[in-house]
Amino acid sequence: MPIGFEDGSIDEFAMAIPDGAKVAIPADYAGVSMAATRALIRRRVKNLHLVGVPTSGLQAELLIGAGCVKTFESSALTLGEYGPAPRFTKAVREGTIQLVDATCPAIHAGLQASQKGIPFMPLRGILGSDVLKNHPGWKVIQNPFANNKDPIVAIPAIQPDIALFHAPLADREGNVWIGRKRELVNMSHAAKTAFVTVDAISETSLFETEEKAAGVLPALYVGKICVAPNGSWPLPFWNGAEVDDAHMRRYMEMAKSDTGFQNYLDQFVMQESVPA
Repeated sequence: MPIGFEDGSIDEFAMAIPDGAKVAIPADYAGVSMAATRALIRRRVKNLHLVGVPTSGLQAELLIGAGCVKTFESSALTLGEYGPAPRFTKAVREGTIQLVDATCPAIHAGLQASQKGIPFMPLRGILGSDVLKNHPGWKVIQNPFANNKDPIVAIPAIQPDIALFHAPLADREGNVWIGRKRELVNMSHAAKTAFVTVDAISETSLFETEEKAAGVLPALYVGKICVAPNGSWPLPFWNGAEVDDAHMRRYMEMAKSDTGFQNYLDQFVMQESVPA
């Protein structure tokens, strides 16, 4: 049983994520730990550096609105069909967070550089873009193998302190089943460790069958696991749960104002209550 594997509460799990941590979080379709998100807000975490891989949605929106975020680095923060994210929009307009605008390939490239232990990864597609002009860390260099002028962008390595996500299963050895979600592999390999909430614990090894083993993140990369059934709610989860459409629409209505957003936190965050 690995260090950090325990039957503690989600609030104890969140206590292990320190103020100021750089935390990689997945897009809404990949397995978002909303249970951990709510717990982080309850513990009033501060100054997080969120890395959306390669985008984020309600998770970052809530953390930003609750004053938990100093820096948001991603290619987008979107609530999709529900409209612009109201708390994120307000924070950007008022300058209360640092926004590091990127692209999807650049986020993945930075993480890949970290997992390979190299200082940067080259990328071409953003040459000539305004994103390149305004990014604080990207540099245009000369391809050292070209005889003629051949510029290329150096994307510095992104090493999160923690990769945080939700998965269907972990086993008693701390291995986590993530199926085909390779962005979760990229996040976890790049980060110093992964913190994972899961729907359930398998009493048999996830490496027992070839079918399961192919989609397993080994315990080597996992620092902490917490059982949180339906832990992606109200977001969809690739293992079966659908988005709670009524709740998302209710959030959008409440989050239009500061008072409404605080009421939302009071009702749905400060006391954990997740539909079974």
